[in-house]
Amino acid sequence: MLSPGVQLGNRYRLDERIASGGMGDVWRGTDQVLGRTVAVKSLLPALLDEPGFAERFRGEARTMATINHPGVVDVYDFGSDQQIAFLVMEYVEGDALSSTLSRVGRLTPARTMALLAQAADALHAAHEKGIVHRDVKPGNLLVRPNGTLVLTDFGIARSDLVGQLTAAGSVLGTASYISPEQATGAVATPASDVYALGVVAYQCLAGRRPFEGDNPLEIAMKHVRETPRPLPADIPPQVKAIVERAMAKDPAARWPSAAALASVARQTKLALSQQARSGTHPRPISGVPSSPAAPAARAQVPAVARAQPRPPVAIARPPVASRPAAVAPQPRPPVAPRAAVAVPPPGQHNPVGYARPAVAPAPPLPAPRRSRAGLWLVAIVLAVLVVLCSGVISYKYRTSMAADDPGGVAPVTVTTGALRAHGADDQGRTSYRLGVRLLLPDGETTTSEGRETR
Repeated sequence: MLSPGVQLGNRYRLDERIASGGMGDVWRGTDQVLGRTVAVKSLLPALLDEPGFAERFRGEARTMATINHPGVVDVYDFGSDQQIAFLVMEYVEGDALSSTLSRVGRLTPARTMALLAQAADALHAAHEKGIVHRDVKPGNLLVRPNGTLVLTDFGIARSDLVGQLTAAGSVLGTASYISPEQATGAVATPASDVYALGVVAYQCLAGRRPFEGDNPLEIAMKHVRETPRPLPADIPPQVKAIVERAMAKDPAARWPSAAALASVARQTKLALSQQARSGTHPRPISGVPSSPAAPAARAQVPAVARAQPRPPVAIARPPVASRPAAVAPQPRPPVAPRAAVAVPPPGQHNPVGYARPAVAPAPPLPAPRRSRAGLWLVAIVLAVLVVLCSGVISYKYRTSMAADDPGGVAPVTVTTGALRAHGADDQGRTSYRLGVRLLLPDGETTTSEGRETR
């Protein structure tokens, strides 16, 4: 039993088990010679007991190492240690597509087509080398953080013993994506990989597998005999057609090659992306032909709104220039409200509105607000005039009362004169005389005189 820390081939240290499958486990390990992280797939010991398996495995591992494609995991080494065969591969940073689907449920059609095109390209690179994957499923499709996909865990030297394994999950996962010809015992071909990839795309779009069952055999037989459940109604027709053709029961009715599937998926992805940029829906998940007409339908809404205030134009169109009267304090309040009700944009005409201007009930609604505003303006002006008049009257009244007040004192004449003291011509002393005349209420006057000597 392998465990973390075990070293294989005196070179590869096993650090963490990251996946398990029908043929063995996949570990994250360390190449202690080159100092890099690798993926190490250990094969079940029982497989090595099968005659000819080790030779087939070694030959196909060498063939896999010749594939130079960014969408296919690189094979670095192969070996055996203490009855354990292992395959050393590139370690891919990213999540398995199965983990993504478990987390989000469904993918958009555009995203599904992008992943489908990448996976089909990778399969085509393997098919050109004469290698059939035989085990295409979401768990073997790794997606890097930048969105690129890598196809891994090829079913190298697939053994008949694998079909007899009863480990829960491993065979179940394989049976859910198995092609009808594989389920009936026929040899897997590139068309079998195309079918399995179609099932993966179906699951991405629907959020479920096309067939479910209580055991792997029941599921495998459904692939042979039954039609998949329809895809959701929001999937574009062109996307449905691609997936349905890939999942055809007859291998000859499927896409002729993985390259053909990749090409059509890529074109569809581009079309969906362009629709998302130019269309009205940010996530185009519907291929209903009527959707392009939606902008026209929405464009009619403001047209209807503008048509409602058009009828009053025939009534109040000449006083358009009097619109400022509703703001400036000018004595035309009855006309200004009607002129400010509605003015259509220049160049628009509505013969229907001009034909029946008197029956339109909508325009008078804002008139009371405008009329009240004009009345308030007039009232303010009148109030100001009243205040001014009151001030003038009050001023005149106070002036008149001051003139009639009995206690009023009005100095009329003030006279001063310099006198010589005692009539003598004294150069050192001078006398001054101060006289005041007072106006009495009866019209008489009185005089007061004083004298001061300095």
